[in-house]
Formats: sequence, structure tokens, C-alpha cells
Amino acid sequence: MKLKDKVVLITGASKGIGQAIAQGVADEGARVAINYRSDVQGALQTAERIAAMGREEMIVQADIANTEQIRSMMREVVERFGRIDVLINNAGITGWSDLFEVTETVWDEVMNTNLKGTFFCSLEAAKIMKEHGGGSIVNVSTNCAALGVKNLAVYATSKGGIHAMTKQLAVELAPSRIRVNTFAPGPTNVERNLQDDPQYADTWGGVVPMKRTADPREMAGPAIFLASEDSSYMTGQLFYVDGGWTVSGKIPEVNLDAALEKNRGAHP
Repeated sequence: MKLKDKVVLITGASKGIGQAIAQGVADEGARVAINYRSDVQGALQTAERIAAMGREEMIVQADIANTEQIRSMMREVVERFGRIDVLINNAGITGWSDLFEVTETVWDEVMNTNLKGTFFCSLEAAKIMKEHGGGSIVNVSTNCAALGVKNLAVYATSKGGIHAMTKQLAVELAPSRIRVNTFAPGPTNVERNLQDDPQYADTWGGVVPMKRTADPREMAGPAIFLASEDSSYMTGQLFYVDGGWTVSGKIPEVNLDAALEKNRGAHP
């Protein structure tokens, strides 16, 4: 097992890609800390699935846009498991908005969760990892940060910041034997996307070179790779897990318009 007895904290693990990664690292022997902000039922479902594998798990509530809650979350995990070996920064919000309708509130909410939250989660986890001989930080981004995608300017900007942050933290944390890497999923069949557009898989599958969208479970492998010793000489790197979408760059604008209308006026 690639992560046997490793302590892995995953933010936003109550659903979607985070839930799939949590189950994936548990299958590789990890002890798993499941973070959620508001979806307690989803977090409980993730925990039940991991417990059914015979793995240790815990649930920890925290809004990662709040630095004090981040610190509290880290303390809870250390109190239970003694350390943190791997942090997977998965939590994020989209903030759909027409470019000229972007408000300061939307900007702040998206940036506070996606960029500030990822930075301070990484910083607090790194303090713990440094005391225990090192570790791995894995950021989950988006290929929207590589292409201009309509109605997602704030989201893409926040994730682009994570790409730059990955390089900076990798250099600064390398002497402490802490690796920092990022992978960026492409179109994936998570609940949020399917709710925005019931035809999501067909719409996006038509523009992806592999002619399909991803199952969330397909994101567990890249996360495990970056978390484990299989990537022991990798740090500061970014790669895309997108069926070739960033290579072709085709975008179904009808889906983007529909998603905007469904989310218009809602908080991210």
C-alpha cells in the first residue's frame, strides 16, 4: 500500500472529487481526516465508506476561508492522529458570474476560499510536517486556469494563483522535505456540474479529445501519486488530468451560459 499508516487531511471531502480522493487514499492504507464546511451528511457518508474499508477516519468541520478555523482543524487532526503527513487542498467554490457582473463580494468569497484558504492550510500543515520530518502537499486546481473560460474569470484567477503559489511553496519548503505539487482536473461528473446541466457529460464529452468526461474516481490516482513516494523527486509541478481538453481548447459555450443562469445571483 502506497500510503500505509500515513495521515492524510483532505479539504472539501464531503462530495465529488474530494470524496473520491478520500476513499482512494484510504484504499492505499491511509488514516483519513475528512474536512467539510456545511455538508455534514456528505462528510458522514465519506467517513462511513472509509470505515467500511477498515481504515481510521475522522470528520473535522472548518470553513477554510477563516484562518482561525484552519488552525483549529489542524489541531484537531494532530490531537487525533499525532501528525499530518499529507495535505490535499481540494476545497473550492466556483463563483459563476458574467464578467461585468462580478462584485467585490463574489471576488472575496472565491479568493478567500480558493487562494487564501489553500495558502493558509498549506502553511499550517507545513508547520506540523516540518516537526515530523517532511510531507506532501497536493493542490487540486482546474484546467480553467489554463484556458479562458467564459463566466469563470474569478475562479480561474484564484486557481492561477494556486499555480504560482505551488512553485513558491515548493522552493521554500524543500529544505524541510515538504513537497508541493498541483494537478488540474478537466470536465468531471461531480454533483455540482450535473445539477447545473443534466446533459453535462454529453455536452463536455463532445469537446474533450477522449470523447468523455471524467469520473471523480479518476482523480484519486493523481492525488495518490503526488502524495506517495512514487513522486518522491517531484516538487513545484503542475499537470492536467483532462482527457486532452487543454490541448484542444474547445469550449461548449451553451453549457457555460446555462450554468451562469442557474447560478446567477447565488453566493458561490
